Amino acid sequence: MPDEPASPTNSRPPYLHIADVLRGEIDDGRYPVGERIPSQAELEERFDVSRPTVQRALTELRREGYIDNQRGRSAEVLPRQARGRTAGTKEPERALAALAAHTAAAFEQQDVVIDTFSLTTETLNSVLSQPLQRVMLGQLRPSSITLRVLLPSTEAVLAFPRMVADPDDPRPMRRLRQLIRSHVVTLRSTFDALAAVAEEIGLDLRLDVQFRSLPATPMFKLYLLNHDTALHGLYRLVPRVVTFEDGSGEGEIYDVLGISATLFPHRRDPADPASPESRFVQETQDWFDSVWTTIAEPLTAED
Repeated sequence: MPDEPASPTNSRPPYLHIADVLRGEIDDGRYPVGERIPSQAELEERFDVSRPTVQRALTELRREGYIDNQRGRSAEVLPRQARGRTAGTKEPERALAALAAHTAAAFEQQDVVIDTFSLTTETLNSVLSQPLQRVMLGQLRPSSITLRVLLPSTEAVLAFPRMVADPDDPRPMRRLRQLIRSHVVTLRSTFDALAAVAEEIGLDLRLDVQFRSLPATPMFKLYLLNHDTALHGLYRLVPRVVTFEDGSGEGEIYDVLGISATLFPHRRDPADPASPESRFVQETQDWFDSVWTTIAEPLTAED
């Protein structure tokens, strides 16, 4: 059938979504090195797209060194060292690209579970727009989506952001509070819209979206997907000039650039729960659960 045309609300070409999903599944070990991925006909049926769209997605993965896509047979997964872009469980990747690929793969599951700890949720907001739009369009049909967002308390005294020249200047913290509130409102609004669309089209979709705060400065960002993948990256402080929205002009602050941070993917190995990768995912999930259920407090609309 014809593919969904690009539009202002669905501007990303379907072949890139397919490439994201397959890339994430390869990175997560669903298709090991040397194994063949599904045939073009199977991918057509799975994603409900045309053959040329599937071929463009495979061409993208071949260009990146993920697969050996030869005429007349299904594509075969290549070793990690052959891949032109970072991949695998131990190679770093820019936050936006890494999270987009793994989130696209996570949304192919019946039950989607995402736990996240970050400074503002800017990266998460950017990444979720595409799969949630596909759910609204009926292109993805998960049974449930569970999202737990852990953020720094807007009332806590944080180590950053702060003015380079005057650490006591309150403007950087006021700016951060505004950013957190803005991103939280956007995320809540997106899921409210999804709930309304699901009810309108009769989609049996269970949504559980919660926000909590922690009185601590995030020194890292963390994304846990479907209990089997962890994306972890350290925040690096940089001086940069920002404009304050209270009309007080510009100032140089110590801040982090979360959307361009580096993330390290780790995948649980069901066949080897004692492996370093499996233990990292489990320990990270246990850490998140312990904070969420003890000292984290609900983030209200006024926060």
